[in-house]
Amino acid sequence: MASTDAQNKWRRKNRFVKRQLNVMTRKLVHDALTDLADDFDLRGKGEAVAFACYIAKALQQQADFNDEAARLLELFAAAYGRDRDLYAD
Repeated sequence: MASTDAQNKWRRKNRFVKRQLNVMTRKLVHDALTDLADDFDLRGKGEAVAFACYIAKALQQQADFNDEAARLLELFAAAYGRDRDLYAD
């Protein structure tokens, strides 16, 4: 864990562009983030979270004018809804 001084320095430097996100989540999610980072040559789980958000947002935007993207987004949302307890609890 970083020292208090190091944390405060990071916060001062990044106060307008970043916020720290500490998330308690299941091992399954941590493992999935590690896999994403490895598969797409990302710089760790933090960047994997950003990548997952980017992909989700891109799929939402594509769904506005692409029927197949809309269908996939609907399927993924329904599947997540059914399996939510595996991922978020």
